[in-house]
Amino acid sequence: MIALDEDNLICDFAETYGIYDIYRFPPDYIATLAIGLRNNSRVKMKLCGMNIDLNTLLLARICDATALNVYAKSKDAQRGRNRPKSTVEALTTVKTDAETARKFRSGDDFLKEWNRL
Repeated sequence: MIALDEDNLICDFAETYGIYDIYRFPPDYIATLAIGLRNNSRVKMKLCGMNIDLNTLLLARICDATALNVYAKSKDAQRGRNRPKSTVEALTTVKTDAETARKFRSGDDFLKEWNRL
């Protein structure tokens, strides 16, 4: 876990056990405490590849289902417009640099935008 994310592990130990210097203790003791961290601790969530905890994800899913149920009974649903956006999708979608990057056709276009900003 130290190799995965040392900073998050130190934060979790400080929050959970009040240990601020994990290197003062024997490695087997630190390993035992690391296993005992709660499942929604920073380092365990990173280990599982999650960016939000399961309870938040379940609540977002309930929110989406409720919004969709209300929407289904509206006039907008009959016309097929204004469908509610998914909270789960908003929480779990990670934008890459390529998606947020802006493209310019020429250096002049870039300079115009640069000056505008």
